[in-house]
Amino acid sequence: MSQPTERNRLDGEASPYLQQHADNPVNWQPWGDEAFERAQEHDVPVFVSIGYSSCHWCHVMAEESFEDESVAALLNEEFVSIKVDREERPDVDSTFMTVCQLVTGGGGWPLSAWCTPEGRPFYVGTYFPPEPRRNQPGFRDLCERIADSWSDPEQREEMRRRADQWAESARDELESVPTPDATGPDGEDAAGPAGDDLLDTAAAAALRGYDEEHGGFGSGGAKFPMPGRIDLLMRAYAGRGRDALLSAATGTLDGMARGGMYDQIGGGFHRYAVDREWTVPHFEKMLYDNAELPMAYLDGYRLAGDPAYARVASESLAFLDRELRHEGSGFFSTLDARSRPPAGRGGDDGEGDVEGAFYVWTPEEVDAVLDEPAASLAKERYGIRAGGNFERGTTVPTIAASVEELAADRDLSPEAVREILTEARTELFDAREERPRPARDEKVLASWNGRAISAFARAGSALGETYAEIAREALDFCRERLYDADRETGALARRWLDGDVRGPGYLDDYAFLARGALDTYAATGDPEPLGFALDLADALVDEFHDADDGTIYFTRDLDGEARDGSGDAGGETADAGPLIARPQEFTDRSTPSSLGVAAETLALLDGFRTDGEFREIAERVVRTHADRIRGSPLEHASLVRAVDLVETGGIEVTVAADAVPDDWRETLGERYLPGALVAPRPATDADLDEWLDRLGMAEAPPIWAGRDAVDGEPTAYVCEGFTCSPPRTDLDAALSWLETRESSE
Repeated sequence: MSQPTERNRLDGEASPYLQQHADNPVNWQPWGDEAFERAQEHDVPVFVSIGYSSCHWCHVMAEESFEDESVAALLNEEFVSIKVDREERPDVDSTFMTVCQLVTGGGGWPLSAWCTPEGRPFYVGTYFPPEPRRNQPGFRDLCERIADSWSDPEQREEMRRRADQWAESARDELESVPTPDATGPDGEDAAGPAGDDLLDTAAAAALRGYDEEHGGFGSGGAKFPMPGRIDLLMRAYAGRGRDALLSAATGTLDGMARGGMYDQIGGGFHRYAVDREWTVPHFEKMLYDNAELPMAYLDGYRLAGDPAYARVASESLAFLDRELRHEGSGFFSTLDARSRPPAGRGGDDGEGDVEGAFYVWTPEEVDAVLDEPAASLAKERYGIRAGGNFERGTTVPTIAASVEELAADRDLSPEAVREILTEARTELFDAREERPRPARDEKVLASWNGRAISAFARAGSALGETYAEIAREALDFCRERLYDADRETGALARRWLDGDVRGPGYLDDYAFLARGALDTYAATGDPEPLGFALDLADALVDEFHDADDGTIYFTRDLDGEARDGSGDAGGETADAGPLIARPQEFTDRSTPSSLGVAAETLALLDGFRTDGEFREIAERVVRTHADRIRGSPLEHASLVRAVDLVETGGIEVTVAADAVPDDWRETLGERYLPGALVAPRPATDADLDEWLDRLGMAEAPPIWAGRDAVDGEPTAYVCEGFTCSPPRTDLDAALSWLETRESSE
């Protein structure tokens, strides 16, 4: 029998992750119809391997198995092997990950799945070692057993039955919407969720899982950043004043900022910590983490008043600007965890890439950079000692000693120690810049850029206008390179990579970028980003909203193609391949739920419409999924925020002025107003008419109508709970109206 595939075809793919595997002896195929047609033609199963370019264990499995000639020969003879970049094909990743979680109770990357030629998985897992280890089968042995089973007609039939069952379970999970008898008249849910109760319930659940000793959630094993949970805790504290809620939020912020998950020398966050104490991270740096976490730290600064939180946010955004920003102002995706060690630590004798090599230190390396007393202070401050806390005697820097402790030990003033450490940190950073650098994945993803744009825009009022300018430049980059209103496959593409555009976009691309555009308008007072946000929202509704089901799907649906593994479920492109479900993204994971962000963004943008359509869709979505949200609100943080906004109306601050005064921007930037929509408009209705013409609006929307400046002075209109304050020319007085309302409730 001839091999089902003739060669590795990844050399024609732009994805950095796929390019990493283009030289493997495995005959990898990109995901698409052609690969599955090959499998059907040769009657062989399909092996699907899903990962991303900075994934540590993806690298490990490649080196152990995919670069092995004998393993490659087995895969090439018995399977069609497909490589998937999860960042380019989140729809494929979502469906396979759902199967993995349903079947094994866990998941992660690399994600490994063996499928029928029609694309239905019958065996799933994550990383497999080359030889059996700790109750894990060896990868080669597993492939041989699967190939043998497939060649046996009875076993093959059982594998197909299992694949059908798993596909059905995945569809039940991903496409779940209530049956008609679960809704009231006109399709409305009989009992929608109560926003306050959901917020309190979710925060209470977060509090129960809080690690009081080290911060974060869970007390064993790896610790992941969970900015959605931190946000829920802060919102609940603001509403209820329960100190334990704020302590859990700030304790988590403190734990992450002190540990090795935060880059103490260069700023920015690594992916997650492998231990309870936040000491040793997985070293990849992701755009989304360094967008989500600064927003959490900025809110912590606003709520708790600790300037250290503003510093962490500023340093993390500075990292993005410095190391993950394209010269044209969009943001790249990731930095790898691995790089060649520096000279003196193996890098000068041809050693290959090592995890964390760029970020860790030895005492000797510090001594080579700094003189005394800076060297001793820096080593004690960052816990850099002989033996280290990581591999090969190296140390991941953490905050091991406070400035006050160091000052007391040396009979110095805290100010003097702080000055020495500031200079020492700069010198260590400069020295580190000379080391071999981790590889960078230079995909510009619409969704992740949307979150980064929101982070920079929201930092603008708190940290300075330059942040808002960066947000605007990144937004313009995405609009110019990824957006085309006339594109047949969808207005927004998924990614740009060195001029190559791949798409179309998914729900997270539209929702996150629309929210980023809205935040940019709020930060700059320029109506053009608002117009883009409204255009994206219109396209989102057209392409992803299903009025009959009362939900917003993650993928487009062209003419309702089959979702049974025999057709193009997402309707994305000609090479979409067979998807077993049309997913919805309910829960917050490493990024927020796109369904939750979409509903919240539509509800916010409804104030700029006169027909109420966006609010109606948002209301229907949260009603549709009310039982799911009520059942586990902590896992649905973004949907809980959407529920809260839909039910309460949220906070709106309309500012009528020729330009928002600087002190007003500062006040709005420092005040904790969770989920507030700041809506600048011109001072006069005559100038507003010019905006309306630019935006193609026939009349002023509710958030601007009748809200002009009083006596030519900048004027604020503050609304909450569908009730508005009188116009005020004093912003503090306008915001005090909120406090009066809260104290009276």
